[in-house]
Amino acid sequence: MSDDVIIRAEGLGKQYVIGQAVERERYTALRDVLARNVRGFGRRAIDLARGRAAPTRPRTQAFWALKDVNFEIRRGEVVGVIGRNGAGKSTLLKVLSRITEPSLGRVTLGGRVASLLEVGTGFHPELTGRENVYLNGSILGMSRAEIRRKFDEIVDFAGVERFIDTPVKRYSSGMQVRLAFSVAAHLEPEILVVDEVLAVGDAEFQRKCLGKMGEVSSREGRTVLFVSHQLGMVSRLCPRAIVLSYGEVDFDGPTNAAIERHLASMADRRGDDERTLAGLENLEIAITRVETFSAGGQAIDQLPWDQPFQIRVALRIRGPLTGRMLGIAVDSHRGGRVTTWATELSILVTGGAERAEITLDVAPNILAPGAYSLTVAVTEASLALVHLRQGESPFAIVDTGSAMAAYTNVDYGVAFIPAAWSCDASDRSPGAGRPPRAAVG
Repeated sequence: MSDDVIIRAEGLGKQYVIGQAVERERYTALRDVLARNVRGFGRRAIDLARGRAAPTRPRTQAFWALKDVNFEIRRGEVVGVIGRNGAGKSTLLKVLSRITEPSLGRVTLGGRVASLLEVGTGFHPELTGRENVYLNGSILGMSRAEIRRKFDEIVDFAGVERFIDTPVKRYSSGMQVRLAFSVAAHLEPEILVVDEVLAVGDAEFQRKCLGKMGEVSSREGRTVLFVSHQLGMVSRLCPRAIVLSYGEVDFDGPTNAAIERHLASMADRRGDDERTLAGLENLEIAITRVETFSAGGQAIDQLPWDQPFQIRVALRIRGPLTGRMLGIAVDSHRGGRVTTWATELSILVTGGAERAEITLDVAPNILAPGAYSLTVAVTEASLALVHLRQGESPFAIVDTGSAMAAYTNVDYGVAFIPAAWSCDASDRSPGAGRPPRAAVG
């Protein structure tokens, strides 16, 4: 491995066996086998005597959480790992952290690894915050002298100075997580592996976490591998991202392109309304489908910036509509919410309807080019959730000829805000008059 490459995965694969109970004994004696067979024979005889079908032995199935994964990460890089639930992200981090061994292939590491996979592991509720800092730091591999040297910085970062000598069992859950993250964030490894922990705490603490991760990579030259479903954080923190899909590397490159690839891969959930209903039987109002359409009525996920489009939400109704609200929010891949629309369902849907399709017409020239997704919710008047679906119907707004189209790699922001241009110019020559103001759209 070259001096520059600090992580290399070659043909990496991880297989699990599903569909059977795992044998937990270290060994099985002959008497155990005989006793088990006698018990099994007795149960089968009783079942047959009572007219019950004898149970069949459960089938086993091999499941590949990772398949032929190959990549290289250079020293000082900050790389995001994104993908759907079950895509293999956490399994990859566990393999890289030596928590689990790969079934195939190998991983070569060029430095010490610190993992922030289970923040708070080792915290004891009866011990004070101070005692837990020393305990947790020791578990993570820090020496006592190192913990003592960084103690004030750790406590200040977590913001729990007043309660540092209070037992952790009296902390709120947010305080515990902040202190645990702070301990882990002040490690000094060459490679830092982070799994979703930046989702903890309030907005201010999340900003501190992002700043700390940026400091670790840019100032201290350490390598960071960051997994998160919060695409905005991945976009801000990671110049490069790897997209995993069904255990395989689907894309490896610039983060914006990776996010667009990930959102596009999620679009194949369209039309899953009937399969989705199987898990929504007890909901009075269920969101069964969310789609985006062009103004001409074609289901598409690439929308021109200067054309109107539609958002359609299909509902299955088994309860009252009065007092129920439908909300549709647009989320940017940057991690921010762009806008939200809401309406009373009883205004749109006639009483007695069992199914309904709600259409929202969106005006052109509003969303700037970029990647977006939808959050759709049905709520009570008290804002209690009836049904929520997030990350639905990913779509991209594309520039088809705005004034910015001539430039490359433009950061448009998330919205085009209507405004009027005007010009007030004067001729420098003597006696020249001032032209009237002219509005330019």
